[in-house]
Amino acid sequence: MLRAVTAAFFLFLSAAALPPRQPAFFDDPVSVYYAAGGEDDVDEDGPPDPGEAESRFARPGEADTGLRYSADLSDDELRRLWTDDLEALGSISVGFADQGRLINAVRMPQDQAWICQRPELAFGTEETVNALALAFREVHKQFPGSGPARLNHIGTAAGGYLRPHRSHQSGRDADIGLFYRDDKFPRAGARRERQMDPARNWALLRALVTLTDVQVVLVDRGIQRVLRAYALSAGEDPAFVASLLGGGSKALVQHARRHKDHFHVRFYAPRSQELGRRIQPLLAERPEQNILLHRVKHGETLGQIARVNNTTVALIRKVNHLSGSFLHLGQQLRVPLRGPCTRCPLPPAIVVPPRRMPAMSASVVATSAG
Repeated sequence: MLRAVTAAFFLFLSAAALPPRQPAFFDDPVSVYYAAGGEDDVDEDGPPDPGEAESRFARPGEADTGLRYSADLSDDELRRLWTDDLEALGSISVGFADQGRLINAVRMPQDQAWICQRPELAFGTEETVNALALAFREVHKQFPGSGPARLNHIGTAAGGYLRPHRSHQSGRDADIGLFYRDDKFPRAGARRERQMDPARNWALLRALVTLTDVQVVLVDRGIQRVLRAYALSAGEDPAFVASLLGGGSKALVQHARRHKDHFHVRFYAPRSQELGRRIQPLLAERPEQNILLHRVKHGETLGQIARVNNTTVALIRKVNHLSGSFLHLGQQLRVPLRGPCTRCPLPPAIVVPPRRMPAMSASVVATSAG
């Protein structure tokens, strides 16, 4: 009995001596998601949010002969670089955010304005990385004494499925943690909308939508209410605020479940996306890139996957470094193809809409005119 009491006493002293817990990245890190009940954007058994399942809600791929963002490359030059100098093409976003991959990924650097919580998962298109850096630096400029922005996942160097997300596959999605008052990390289970810093979070959202090409922002509607109230109280243009946070399908910011502690931002990456469409007919000319990403479904075998995709079990094993035939549910396989890909997802032609901007005040108009 005395031994047990003594051991408990020393455990108490050891725990008391430990420094306060620091967040690994988000309020509920993905690394402990399943143990702690994280608030990330995973919900693979439920119906998808429109913002997450991009491929399900997009228009079918269509032919488009007009080049908007890669017109400097003729078809012949594109083919030459594809076969002889792939890196010269820059980043290439293939497929959809939830059904795609990434070629020539760019890694987000570290900076005083932000922290990459997971550097090994901070790969995206060149446009995505540049956009994040621009927005983070704008917030740091406005709030020089602020703690850095916290960037969690963008994606892997090759793109594709990243557990536990539906999206984050083609280098255009980024998860950004909320700013909290006095940079104090809230306790588990605390209501984030009560402890978030409205000024810095609004500054971040405003910078993202006015300085970069954002396709959609996903965040819980409770966070949206706080941001909307703050923006209006700060004198922002009501029409501009409504276009972002007014609700409905046309608002740039959409509600998503399990997004109470972060912004999930999806960017347009026009050149990378257009190149992704253009290189699809050329994939067979580079065998190491002529692959289909496949997530294993219930009951599937390597033989079935090989037959459906006109390839062989041996090739699938080799590319994925498999010693046997055992598969697990949800596993992502790189399926090498022996001919043109007939099942690769083809997004519609990319057209980046105008950015949503606040109306100029009368004083600004007068100053500009003068």
